[in-house]
Amino acid sequence: MYCIVDVETTGGVNGPSRLTEIALIRHDGQQVVDSFHTLLNPGCSIPPFISRLTGITNAMVVDAPTFDTVAVKVQRITQDAIFVAHNVSFDFGFLRKELNWVGHDFLRRTLCTVKLSRKIFPGLPSYSLGNLCYSLSIPVSNRHRAYGDATATVQLFELLLQNDRRGLIPRNWPAPTLLSSS
Repeated sequence: MYCIVDVETTGGVNGPSRLTEIALIRHDGQQVVDSFHTLLNPGCSIPPFISRLTGITNAMVVDAPTFDTVAVKVQRITQDAIFVAHNVSFDFGFLRKELNWVGHDFLRRTLCTVKLSRKIFPGLPSYSLGNLCYSLSIPVSNRHRAYGDATATVQLFELLLQNDRRGLIPRNWPAPTLLSSS
C-alpha cells in the first residue's frame, strides 16, 4: 500500500511555517483506493509570495479546518502505507512536524518520486514535477495546489511502477519500526 502526498505551506519545513493544504491519495499498487483533500487554516498569515505561487489566500483558509482537527484522518489514511511524494523530505517533514505539534508520532517508510524518476527515467532534462510531467506526457491541472500536484504524482508513480525493471519500488514492506528511510 502507498499513500501519495502533497502539501502546500506558508514556508519552509524548519521554523514556524504551517500547512495551508493537504492531499493524501491511498494507492494499492494498481489503483486509487481512498483519498483525502482539504485546505487548512494555518493560524497565521500566508505570505504574499506563497499566495501568488499557490493561489491560496488568507480569505480561502479563514473557515478551513485547523490541522489538529484532521490529524487523526491523516494518521488513518497513511497507516500501513509507504509515504510517497515528489521531494518526499519536504512533505514528510511537514506532516511529521505538524503531527508532533499535536502530540502524535509519525513513523512511515518513505519513497521519493524525484529519486525514483532519476533512476527509472535517466537523462531527462529536469526532474521537477512540472517538467517531468511534461517530458512524460502526464497532464497536470492546478499546479502548486496539493490535489493537482498529488494527482499528477499518482500518474507519475503509476508510470514508475510500470517501468521499474530493477525492483526499485518496494512491493511488500513490513510496517515501519524506525523513522522514515528514503
